[in-house]
Amino acid sequence: MIITIVCDVLGEENNGTTVAAANLIRCMKARGHEVRVLCADKARQNTPGYYVVPELKLLPPISNYVAKVGVDIAAPNLKVMKQAMDHADIVHIMTPFLLGTAALYLARKLHLPVTAGFHCQAENFTSHLHLMNLPAANDMTYKVMHDIFYRHVDCIHYPTRFIRDIYEGKTGSSRGVVISNGVSPLFHSMPAVRPEEYQDRFLILNTGRYAEEKSQHILLEAVRLSAHEKEIQVFLAGQGPFYDKLKKQGNDLTNPPVMALFSREELAGIANYADLYVHAAEVDLEAIACLEAISCGLVPVIADSPRCATKNFALEKTNLFNVNDPASLAARIDYWIEHPQEKAAARIAYLEYAKQFRLEHCMEQMESMMEETISLFLRQNTK
Repeated sequence: MIITIVCDVLGEENNGTTVAAANLIRCMKARGHEVRVLCADKARQNTPGYYVVPELKLLPPISNYVAKVGVDIAAPNLKVMKQAMDHADIVHIMTPFLLGTAALYLARKLHLPVTAGFHCQAENFTSHLHLMNLPAANDMTYKVMHDIFYRHVDCIHYPTRFIRDIYEGKTGSSRGVVISNGVSPLFHSMPAVRPEEYQDRFLILNTGRYAEEKSQHILLEAVRLSAHEKEIQVFLAGQGPFYDKLKKQGNDLTNPPVMALFSREELAGIANYADLYVHAAEVDLEAIACLEAISCGLVPVIADSPRCATKNFALEKTNLFNVNDPASLAARIDYWIEHPQEKAAARIAYLEYAKQFRLEHCMEQMESMMEETISLFLRQNTK
């Protein structure tokens, strides 16, 4: 196949959507397909197979805020878009933003089949407007996504049944399939040397954009409440607009959190020498970061949020805590610190559980989705 993958956001692998896109690109190429990537990543300007459009020009303070989030936003360019889609067999769009929506309508004019990923919950958008907890705002966001974008595609890729149920609950049934984004083979159990300065500490890893809905502040407050506060070292892997706020909060701890955007290789190393993974997010539609952690053998503690698919990864009640409840999370952290034998057994269970999310298996399903979409599109358009 000749596959055009459209990425409104692509660059450093510092967020779940970019990680999913990068994995998809690499795997489809490895399977022998010609992959064309439409994006705004200037670093790829002269890379074969990449069709680079300009970045969207924004005025301060919006441009400053976007920079803190750590992404570049793509602006449509008709000439570049046509080049990327010329004689393509299928167009796969990662997100329904400006470039993705423009690509959808161009693909329709060119009579090309289109699949699209559902990688953005309404709350991921409304949180930036401080409307995350307003149901009407989230409902309207899903309606706009549906009317402008998703109802026009041939097949929707849902990373979880959770997000499919939410979306279809708001808009009605859709043409789509549920396929995990998958975990890169980079994340697996392996020997890792813990840095000397952390030898006597209990290390907790959290990975995610520093943002309201990711709730890192709940983790930091839970550590403050823990009976083992002096022993705990938190790693907040990520970047984002809440950096200063979290930094200030963390400075009150005996061991202030390590806050940095680690490389994928560094993150895999940390996941292999850490003691616990905490996923405090109130909103998440799959949380590949959590799957990566458990694939390395980390036992997770996950927020039991009705707006988060990640809670479905909990194998026992001790892997869950009450969402937005630091005391509940502190109790779970203390439990795992005080029960090392149970943690060792849970580690083995999670390594086995994580096997179903192997990237190769998920990419086989993505390949089949595209092939079946092309076949159905051709049958429907040659009658």
